[in-house]
Amino acid sequence: MTGAIGIFGIVNITSDSFSDGGRFLAPDAAIAQARRLVAEGADVIDLGPASSNPDAAPVSPEEEIRRIAPVIDALQSDGITLSIDSYQPETQLYALRRGVAFLNDIRGFPEASLYPALAASSAKFVVMHSIQSGQADRRAAPEGDIVAHVIRFFEARVAALAAAGIDPARLVLDPGMGFFLGDTPAPSLAVLARLGEIKARFGLPVLVSVSRKSFLRKLTGRGPGEAGAASRAAELIAAQNGADFIRTHEPAPLRDALAVWAALKDSARNR
Repeated sequence: MTGAIGIFGIVNITSDSFSDGGRFLAPDAAIAQARRLVAEGADVIDLGPASSNPDAAPVSPEEEIRRIAPVIDALQSDGITLSIDSYQPETQLYALRRGVAFLNDIRGFPEASLYPALAASSAKFVVMHSIQSGQADRRAAPEGDIVAHVIRFFEARVAALAAAGIDPARLVLDPGMGFFLGDTPAPSLAVLARLGEIKARFGLPVLVSVSRKSFLRKLTGRGPGEAGAASRAAELIAAQNGADFIRTHEPAPLRDALAVWAALKDSARNR
């Protein structure tokens, strides 16, 4: 890990990701990209077998499993720590049977029928907040304070998981970003600026995923492939405001930015 911040490297095993759709759909391409991201500083590889962007087509659990199975085989042989980014229970159960370290659910694990299997596993769970119940869309943010909305969601979901015997220490909270919070940049900026309030309320690690997200592209007028500078800026703000994990497409520049930020903090403390 870079300092105290863990880096999740994103590998989209999809045909229609907004960022790199189709580039890593073939197993060999996904495996090579995952190995590249680890070499560039990723601590965890987050495998996404379906895109969550508003224009993506649905993918069945059977197809998700077909996409990730050979990639899991190869990367686990390398000793690489894996996360599976899926909200489909069948895919999640498959991943648990394969012994992955993290499940990452954009719906925040709403399926109570899955809780006994979650409790019996050794995995950790990235519980994401979203204003939708599944794939992102272009709806407006809810009325009122978005941070209060996020906190209410986590209060209910953390309580439900704990009541099912899942130790809250196994949870990582992701407040969501981009279309998961609304169709304008404002709610994402508010959540990013106030991450500390979420951490203070729950005392649990927080993951932030801003890499190439829609709100940054709207602010800068850049396309996904041109959003690197905006992504680094938002990722450093997330780190400054208390993020424990950052999920990114580009670990190498993030690792460098975090190293400079950590050195500046040490220098200020040693004055």
